Amino acid sequence: MIHLSDPITIRNLTLPNRLVMPPMATAKADENGYVTDEVCSYYQERAKYSKIGLIITEHSYIHLQGKAHPGQTSMASDDVIPSFQRLTDSIHREGVKVFAQLSHAGSAALSKTTGQPPVGPSPVCHPKQREELPAEMTVEQIHQVTEWFAQAALRAKRAGFDGVELHSAHGYLLNQFFSPLANRRTDGYGPQTVENRVRFHREVILAVRQAVGEDFPIALRLGGCDYEAGGSTVEDCVAASRLLEQSGVDLLHLTGGMNGFVRPGHGEPGYFRDLSVPVKGAVHIPVLLTGGVTTPAQAEVLLEEGCADLIGVGRAIFKNARWAD
Repeated sequence: MIHLSDPITIRNLTLPNRLVMPPMATAKADENGYVTDEVCSYYQERAKYSKIGLIITEHSYIHLQGKAHPGQTSMASDDVIPSFQRLTDSIHREGVKVFAQLSHAGSAALSKTTGQPPVGPSPVCHPKQREELPAEMTVEQIHQVTEWFAQAALRAKRAGFDGVELHSAHGYLLNQFFSPLANRRTDGYGPQTVENRVRFHREVILAVRQAVGEDFPIALRLGGCDYEAGGSTVEDCVAASRLLEQSGVDLLHLTGGMNGFVRPGHGEPGYFRDLSVPVKGAVHIPVLLTGGVTTPAQAEVLLEEGCADLIGVGRAIFKNARWAD
């Protein structure tokens, strides 16, 4: 039986326990996406008091085209590396490991934020951004974004992060390709099969691995189910997870899809267990479950019941660094 206090190894990285602080946007970066003193203080306090083994920092955009909102951190150019180095140093001083979450907002981005027209798998408006219709990405553009992910991952490694998490959830670009709600393509990246829908993901994973080397953990946050008619399903999530494991992902972090981090009608601790339980039975890599957990006791129960290998605690830690006292 697994317990919170048990260590766990992700690729070559060993965490001292099974509690994780998942990505949550603080919007405290400066106008250029640099990490500020306020950002460092926020994470260091949580590393010191929250009794966690791993922090996954808020999503950083890999290129200005994919910036989701003002105050978002940037991993889009080499000049951000020193500010992130201050962040990773402050977290490591407290004995906690840290991954950088990398993202491209795709059709969720607005030109008033990025200065560029939004793009996506298909010309379909994002459910939370109906101001601008995205342009359908060409295969050449898909390959360009793949390279942006790889370059951003290498920057994260150089800045002292212990791993990266690729953001394919909550309606961001990779998740848009996975969801039939957003993906209407007719080529090899289209929604006709789950393999097509994660082709982009797999190319990104391979490019990132080539950039960062064999010893650097790669996690992926998958919006496994849209919980909406015509959207991605639990069965799709399981099939995708198998393919992502084959491509070299070291950790799967499961959550909601195009409609965000909610599961309609559910708010109980671990409410995405409908995804994590079947995925855990289908893959051989660690599975991280977040959603609704507010106490260590709740996290312990989810581990004991075999719902996941690690448990994420989001809003409770966001609100109070000493949540576990």
